[in-house]
Amino acid sequence: MTYFCMNGAGNSFVVLDARGKRLDFPELAKSLCALHRADGLIAVGNSDKADFKMIFYNADGSLGEMCGNGARCICRFAHDQGIAGDTMVFEATAGLVRGWRVDESQYRVALNLPSVLDLHRKGDIAYVELGAPGVPHAVRLWETEEDLFAHKDALREEMRALRFDPAFPKGANVNYCHLVGEGEAQVLTFERGVEDLTLACGTGACAVTVASILNDKVDGSKPVTVQLLGGDLNISWERDENLIYMTGPATTVFDGEIDLGFLGE
Repeated sequence: MTYFCMNGAGNSFVVLDARGKRLDFPELAKSLCALHRADGLIAVGNSDKADFKMIFYNADGSLGEMCGNGARCICRFAHDQGIAGDTMVFEATAGLVRGWRVDESQYRVALNLPSVLDLHRKGDIAYVELGAPGVPHAVRLWETEEDLFAHKDALREEMRALRFDPAFPKGANVNYCHLVGEGEAQVLTFERGVEDLTLACGTGACAVTVASILNDKVDGSKPVTVQLLGGDLNISWERDENLIYMTGPATTVFDGEIDLGFLGE
């Protein structure tokens, strides 16, 4: 069976078409992600609610509610494979998601608004769940004039501890945010399921944008440019539509073949 390795602003994924197949997704995620040092496995499944279903598992084999960078990658995959056109709707654990092809390498998705929002869950640390059931995020504004990314190694263990803090009963993706200019933010994320810092987290970028707007740190009427270790994302919170729009890159790196030993078609 053919699978594809894809990249979204630094997040790497193994992507495949699983329509009509019964697969052991947790084991498949663990083996293929370890082989390619990917952050997660994404599979296209059949849906009676949308053009297709997004099945997402983290690198450790745990089920994920949603992945923003993965959402853009599966939109490109669906377009490239003829599963969907330039506009599409897909079903995810966190709800229905709309996607658009902007150009050959840029895709846009509309993610659901937070189902849980607590700006002071742990002192100055906000807690945001995007979608329902929501992707859990802890957001901390890193108040400094220094470059956030230059301190990533020193911050790793502090962020790891927060990821398992009892203030976040579902666990949390931990996002540190440094506002570097008007409408611009650096974001560093320690992701659950990967259990380390990652080059990008799309839902984390959205959670940071929401928390920053509500804390009056950025102007919510304008798009926010979120700088990640792996690239930039453009985030807009359209409150009248109850949606968060994310635009960014989605690229196919290479493809491979594997005998999955699936049980049936």
